[in-house]
Amino acid sequence: MSTDAHTVEAGATPLQEPFDQPRHGTRSSYVYAISRAGTDLDAAASRLVGLEGGALRTVAAAGLAALVSSVPADSYSAEGMTARMENLAELEAIARTHHAMVEAAYASTTVLPMRLATVYLDDARVLSMLHERAADFGELLSWLEGHVELGVKVYADPRAAAAEPCAAPAEATSPPASPGRAYLQQRRAQRRTHRDAYRAAGTVAARIPEAVAGLGRARVAHRPQQGELASGAGENIANEAYLVPAGSLPEFRQAVAGLADDAPGVRIEVTGPWAPYSFATPPAVGERS
Repeated sequence: MSTDAHTVEAGATPLQEPFDQPRHGTRSSYVYAISRAGTDLDAAASRLVGLEGGALRTVAAAGLAALVSSVPADSYSAEGMTARMENLAELEAIARTHHAMVEAAYASTTVLPMRLATVYLDDARVLSMLHERAADFGELLSWLEGHVELGVKVYADPRAAAAEPCAAPAEATSPPASPGRAYLQQRRAQRRTHRDAYRAAGTVAARIPEAVAGLGRARVAHRPQQGELASGAGENIANEAYLVPAGSLPEFRQAVAGLADDAPGVRIEVTGPWAPYSFATPPAVGERS
């Protein structure tokens, strides 16, 4: 899920409970992911170090297991997290550690990634949550088993489009234009190239769902990434996630690979496989296949 797709924007299970007022110096339970009990999650936990250097453990109940570490209660209270989220360096460090724990666990077994900063007062509260949500979590784990998340992004890059070789315009044989007219012609060409690149990117993005039909179980459209979150040249105009059977990854990539070949200035990026952040909340009725 990389900070790509796999960034804070990706969907996850919204289970953070309202905080009671923690006592100073106490420890709270930070939950990274949930899996079935009796899987390899225990072995994965023994190899991992989570936030604040805390050792990971599992808390099990109702046939489920939560991947947990202890964190300072005051720093991870509602007020403490609000302050930390306003510090971009701290937010990035928390997010990277959180996602690293989820990805490491997902390498061993199917997990439901939890939302960033899912914190409970103690393990007893985690046990209570597992009992209360056992049916939902069990159904969702069954739906996700054997699947991974792939990110698909479409970029429009007018500069790359302008650099593509093209046929000489018909007016090339006309007498040279004046400097002013030549400037206007250049500006019109630039605007045309810019418009065409974005139009072509939109067309390519619209073709992707049909091209991969039958290869994915579900699809989620995320907000296009901007700034440092967007990788490479151009502007991200489509940012989607697909839930794909692990055995269908080569076919999925092949289906997407050539869609932008005839579209100058358009680039497709496929990332993953990731833990299914975008699919860790149950779809609405009728969305499951």
